Amino acid sequence: MSKIKLLLDVVSDMRSLADSLQAVCEAMAQSEPEAYDKKPDEACEAESKKTVKSANKKVKLEEVRAVLAEKSQAGMTAKVREIIEKYGATKLSEIDPKHYAEVLKAAEGLVNE
Repeated sequence: MSKIKLLLDVVSDMRSLADSLQAVCEAMAQSEPEAYDKKPDEACEAESKKTVKSANKKVKLEEVRAVLAEKSQAGMTAKVREIIEKYGATKLSEIDPKHYAEVLKAAEGLVNE
C-alpha cells in the first residue's frame, strides 16, 4: 500500500471516529431526565412510546454508530465487531443501510459479561 493510501485511510478513520463521538454526545444530550421524575408506570409508558416511534422511523448511520461506539467503549468491542462482520462488512459504513435497524437492535441487546 502506498503512503498516500495509508494516510487517506487514517483520515477516513478519524472522520469516522469524530462522527461516532458526535453521535454519542448528541445521544447523551438528548437523554430525557424528566423520565426519572415520573412515577415508574409513567416512565415505562413514555419509554414504550419512544420505542414505537423509533421502530417507525428510518434508522440513520449516526444513530447506529453512537450505540456501537457506546458498547465498544463499555468493553464490548469484540461483540460489536461480530455484529458488523455478521453483515459481511469490516466497518459500519460498509453495511447496507437497510440493515441498520437490525444492527441497532443487536447492539442494544449486548450486555457486558
